[in-house]
Amino acid sequence: MKIYTKTGDGGETGLFGGGRVPKSNPRVQAYGDIDELNAHLGWAATVLRHLPLEVEIRQLQSDLFTLGADLATAPDASPAAAAKTVRLDETRVKRLESLIDGWEADLNPLKNFILPGGSPGAAALQVCRAVCRRAERSTVHLAASEVVNPAALVYLNRLSDLLFVLARWVNARDRAEEPVWKPREAIPRPRMKPRHPKA
Repeated sequence: MKIYTKTGDGGETGLFGGGRVPKSNPRVQAYGDIDELNAHLGWAATVLRHLPLEVEIRQLQSDLFTLGADLATAPDASPAAAAKTVRLDETRVKRLESLIDGWEADLNPLKNFILPGGSPGAAALQVCRAVCRRAERSTVHLAASEVVNPAALVYLNRLSDLLFVLARWVNARDRAEEPVWKPREAIPRPRMKPRHPKA
């Protein structure tokens, strides 16, 4: 089978168990953002390969694949198609909460707003967190007009919290200073390059 099917050349795509919709459809936008988050997590896993986070990240990717399949299932899918759809449930949300509590226990209390950054691994996780928030907004937008698995919204909300905690944990482990937001700090003057005298 060839990788290209040409069925989407007109700007439409097919939902699982349903008809075709424009690729700008809110449902397609939502599971597209989930796919982008999954790809960013895959990148983060390569950066964090030396840490015990890789296994956890792979599990999160598996959850997101499940969530993407859930969102890609047409609301009016046939009973047979709907029965084949795997969906996230409350147990996956509880697992995220347990992970948040466990990883956060090793961290100092957060006393300031921090800027994304620090070590490369932490910065990669902060990118994942931001993309997760976008995926959550897209799913909320979809839920305003169509039926969405309620656990999907809660899962994305918890996942962004977990990614934030993991970014902090990576910075702590790597002994990388967390950039602190200082809104009233004086803006440093730009350093001018010295002028060389003409020969």
